[in-house]
This record gives sequence, C-alpha cells and structure tokens, in this order.
Amino acid sequence: MRAIGLDAFDAPEVLRVLELPEPEAGEGEVRIRVHAAAVNPTDVLLRTGGHAVRMEGIEPPYVPGMDAAGVVDQVGPGVGDRLAVGQPVVALVPFAGPGGGAYAEQIVVPAESVVPGPVGASFAEAAALLMNAATARLALDRLAVPGGGVVAVTGAAGAVGGFAVELARADGLTVVADASARDRDLVLGLGADRVVERGPGFADRVRELYPAGVPGLVDGSMQTADLLPALADGGAMAELRGWSGPAGRGIRVHPVMVSDVMSDTDLLGGLSRLAGSGALTLRVAEVLPWREAARAHRLLEAGGLRGRLVLDFS
Repeated sequence: MRAIGLDAFDAPEVLRVLELPEPEAGEGEVRIRVHAAAVNPTDVLLRTGGHAVRMEGIEPPYVPGMDAAGVVDQVGPGVGDRLAVGQPVVALVPFAGPGGGAYAEQIVVPAESVVPGPVGASFAEAAALLMNAATARLALDRLAVPGGGVVAVTGAAGAVGGFAVELARADGLTVVADASARDRDLVLGLGADRVVERGPGFADRVRELYPAGVPGLVDGSMQTADLLPALADGGAMAELRGWSGPAGRGIRVHPVMVSDVMSDTDLLGGLSRLAGSGALTLRVAEVLPWREAARAHRLLEAGGLRGRLVLDFS
C-alpha cells in the first residue's frame, strides 16, 4: 500500500512516497479505500513539528491527513450494520494513532468517526467537509448564542469561517463577518447578514454596527486578543489554535479542538447530510495527484486559497 509521509519534521520536501503494509480493520474499525484526502493547516503543523508532543511513542514515518473520502472495503468485528463494504463514506482520521493519517491508499479508522458521504458530492468535495465543518459546529456550540442573537465570524472566506457562517445562519443567528473586497460577494453568498472589512480594526467596525458588542465570536483568523473589544460584556469567543485568554469583562474564551468531536457520529452524520442538501458549501480550490503532496503544502503555506486543496488517491 502506498502513502505519503515523513521521517523528520521540516520543509514540504520531506514528504515522500511510502510503501506500507496493508492495514486490517480490528474491533470497532473499518478500512477505507481512500479516493481523496484534504490538505489542512493541521497537516502543515504535523510536517513542521507542531504536533510533535502528540507523536511521542509513535515511530516514524508519520502520515499526515485528518480528512478522507472513499469507499469502505473492510468492516471489523463489532461495527454492526451501519457501515457496509462498498459504501461511499467520509471520515475524520486520528493521524496521531499508530495507523497514521489520511494520505494513504487505505486507512483504518474507528467506525464512530466514519459516516456516509454527502449525497451528490464527488470524493474531492466530500473530503473537504468534516474537519472544518466539525470545527465550526463545535465553535458555535461552545458559544451557545441563543437563536436570534448575533455572532461575529473572522476568516469568513476560509474553510472553517465559511462553514461557521452557514451553520450560524442555519441556527437562526444574525452573522456579521469579515471579508476583503474580493471576497465580499463570496461571504454574502454564504449567508452573512453584514460584511465588514477584514484585518486590523475589525472590532471597531463591529462596534459601529453593534455599539454594545456582540454576544459571540468565532475567531477563524487567529487574531485572539485584538478581537475582544468586539464582544459584549459576558460574551464568548471560540478560538481555533488553543488561546484561552485572559479576556476580562466576564468574557469566556473557548479553545476549540476538533478531536473533541471525532467520535460524535451523530454530529458528523448531520454535517454530511447538510452538505448533501446544499446547506453547506463544499469548496475545493484544486485537486492534485497524491504524489504532489509537497506542492500542495507549498500552495497552502503561500495562502490566498478559497477552498481546500485535495489529494487524489483514486
């Protein structure tokens, strides 16, 4: 079985083709013949050593990737009849486990992290769903802004931010989001009610619209403390990279980690159904052959993408 992995943390060039033993599904697991694997910022963190503490005790090579779409080709004992051989699925992949991540022709994943793929979506589109949408769903759930309330979203043109806009609107929330001039129509199309210029001064622009501040904010751009003035006293912020404050004024800061919902089958299945219905937009920037993983990492690090890069393993 072929995969893409690395032996040492460094530049994109450390990613190389691996020949690995074919994995076998164990108790409560399924094996997936991968057709597409999304390239996410967390994959770059793995490659550069940002997840080294999570890899302790795991011998290289390390295989990146948390988002996979493909077809079930083996079902382990104890899985039941929810998943079947030949079924198109999407999965959140625990790359820090002994089996490695999604950049492989075959992967073994806990069945609870695997759900039917979105109806009508290609494998490349389906691979762009779970990690980012689940992060956005978790962020909004942590904020717990009541229906009819207002939530601000930064990084709204990005993968997590875009899903946060769509999910917030589906929750009955009013959304004020950031965007550059070129992304304004994109973010409005995702469902934002108000769009303000991205970058420094976002909090001031939110306060011009909502003088008392907003009750919730999803920080998809990792501006952390600079965004606190946008929040009302006692409000809440969801952070994607572990920042937890301090905030003051009774503001709660919730670091959001997608690993918290990797085994939430109902949540993952719900996101897949929303994507299949068109309520969530599956955005793919480019599909690259799997052997071009290093190029995909360079493109991701260069920035400016609108949608996910996807490696084609079909």
